[in-house]
Amino acid sequence: MEQTARAAPHAASGEGGVPSRGYRVFVLAMLIVVYTFNFIDRQIIGILAGPIKAELALTDTQLGLMGGLAFALFYTALGIPIAWVADRTSRTWIMTIALTLWSGFTALCGFAQSFWQLFLCRLGVGVGEAGGVAPSYSLISDYFPPHERARALGVYSFGIPVGSALGIFLGGYIASAIDWRTAFLAVGLVGVVLAPIFRLVVREPKRGGFDAAPRTAAEAKQPGFGEALRILGKKPSFWALSFGAASCSIMGYGLFFWLPSFFQRTYGLPLVDVSLFFGSIVLVGGLIGIWVGSWLGDRQGTADPGAYARIPAIAFVLAAPCYAAGVMSSWLPLTFVLFLVPQALGLTWLGPIITAVQHLVAPNMRTTASAIFLFINNLIGIGFGTLFLGALSDILNARFGEDSLRYAILTGLLFYLVSAGLFWFASKRLARDWHR
Repeated sequence: MEQTARAAPHAASGEGGVPSRGYRVFVLAMLIVVYTFNFIDRQIIGILAGPIKAELALTDTQLGLMGGLAFALFYTALGIPIAWVADRTSRTWIMTIALTLWSGFTALCGFAQSFWQLFLCRLGVGVGEAGGVAPSYSLISDYFPPHERARALGVYSFGIPVGSALGIFLGGYIASAIDWRTAFLAVGLVGVVLAPIFRLVVREPKRGGFDAAPRTAAEAKQPGFGEALRILGKKPSFWALSFGAASCSIMGYGLFFWLPSFFQRTYGLPLVDVSLFFGSIVLVGGLIGIWVGSWLGDRQGTADPGAYARIPAIAFVLAAPCYAAGVMSSWLPLTFVLFLVPQALGLTWLGPIITAVQHLVAPNMRTTASAIFLFINNLIGIGFGTLFLGALSDILNARFGEDSLRYAILTGLLFYLVSAGLFWFASKRLARDWHR
């Protein structure tokens, strides 16, 4: 083992060797880069919604379908079977293929000439991204010991605010300087180039290398999907975590998509100014919130598993009124602060909740458990969130005109309180449901 470590200090041994600290950090950095492109390609359509709507003559409901349901359909449907394969084969190969697919379809979005062409391209993006996140969760759990996982998964989740902010910055700048089609082409082609580099430098770790050895033959073998579902079915905390995450994701994804349009309509900001204003909120607030939530999760959750769910429950109770104040604010500097605070609070859940899900099952079914969690979270959150706010905005348009999106967002904030309640329930059950 020592010879392997000396001969290949930058490689992770899949045959029982423990990867060096430097290589583990390097792998985490590569996973963050891939996750960043995942969210650039996922969220760039939000900042481009204005020019797309104008050129293709779309309604808010159509934009909501394209930004949410088009992506979520195959993203959620394929996530579980891909995760089942990832629990048995190379996770890095699956992620390489996934990155190539979603980046290629993002580039193809630049050639769309109608709603349906763009809708189908977004379906393709969802197909690719179905193989990106659950394998990453599993890889990180095999590269980092239990007492570091919340922070490692939290740092990995930096890809959400960084990718979303870059999508907003780059999309707004390129669309203003050239056009929205070039924005899709540029970010998509960069991802295609990144895919083979990722495969060359990231290797498979030993599954469960930092966890206790299997106690039984059942823990050592690869379980079927039915077996994984049977085990999770006996753990109420898993379902409370999953539906709690889905509830907050309705607003999380909905706000990511619709706030650029809200700032344009409410404050009359040009596209470039919106990209800088909103992108800064997403980047700064997101990084602070994810890190604080992950740090608190590792600090309190090791001794008290319930803290992994209790921390985000409290955060969402505080986030809802802050968002409401921001939506109603008429002074732009105050609006920035009022949105920055709940943006941080709204992302504290990522590190603690994802870590809790990893610890509810044995290492040999973590990818499958993550995929089931993501299926619930994303089908409801992505599929319903953008569509819900867009359709509600259209319904309220007759009464509130340009302010219809403001009142749609205010109504949707109730989902944060639903999420807080579900997470609080999960906090009471996690200690009993913990795997060993």
